[in-house]
Amino acid sequence: MRFAVLGSGSRGNATLIECDGTRVLLDCGFPLRELEQRLAAVDVHPSELSAVVVTHEHGDHVAGVPRLAARYGLEVWASPGTWKAACKGAAKRAGADTLPRLRLFPSHARRLRIGALALRPIPVPHDAREPCQFVFEGDGRRFGVLTDAGTVTPRMCDALRECDALMLEANHDPELLRLGPYPPSLQRRVGGAFGHLSNAQAAVLLDRVLHPGLRRVLLSHLSQQNNRPDLALAAVRAVCSDLEPGVADQDQGSGWIDV
Repeated sequence: MRFAVLGSGSRGNATLIECDGTRVLLDCGFPLRELEQRLAAVDVHPSELSAVVVTHEHGDHVAGVPRLAARYGLEVWASPGTWKAACKGAAKRAGADTLPRLRLFPSHARRLRIGALALRPIPVPHDAREPCQFVFEGDGRRFGVLTDAGTVTPRMCDALRECDALMLEANHDPELLRLGPYPPSLQRRVGGAFGHLSNAQAAVLLDRVLHPGLRRVLLSHLSQQNNRPDLALAAVRAVCSDLEPGVADQDQGSGWIDV
């Protein structure tokens, strides 16, 4: 089992998870041609994807899904609230309301199955209709993804325990957010209970789920205006001195990482 972040940040998000011939794309906030190029960088063609799974309806996660799915005949998995909101938002212009292979699932479902991968949805506090993040299981490994959440909750921690690899949001440094270019209303949204996790919150979450079997930690969704990789890394290194965390880049992604 392995994963590759194709890009992570406010200009677009997509992560590829692969196990025993099953390839699931988690979110697609990139235009079709750009997504094709990012997949090519990890030697994958869109026709080789098994499905696209959507975390929530914000454009940086869903804008590219309709055209990708229509072009290559892919199944799209999403919660009912997420897809209803997507069909009213930016994704509607690309035909989100007419996809023929749509699979809806409740965000509180215990387990979903796509080929060789089992998926456990995790409901999260975020300013979206029915958002969820996921734990992927395959080949005896567990990979947890937690981005786009404003608060660390017990349910999130329970789901992410015993993962072999984690991809965690470290969106902003509160002081940089306060001094940065965002207007006060947007600062309150980003830093609020339904916004995005700060570096310190990411460290708290990691501390609560840390265990000896955790081998990989990748920080993601870093704000280019309100954060710096060195600040995010310093925050999580304080609670995981035995691991060397990495950072997913908006433009370069991460390349393949074994779980």
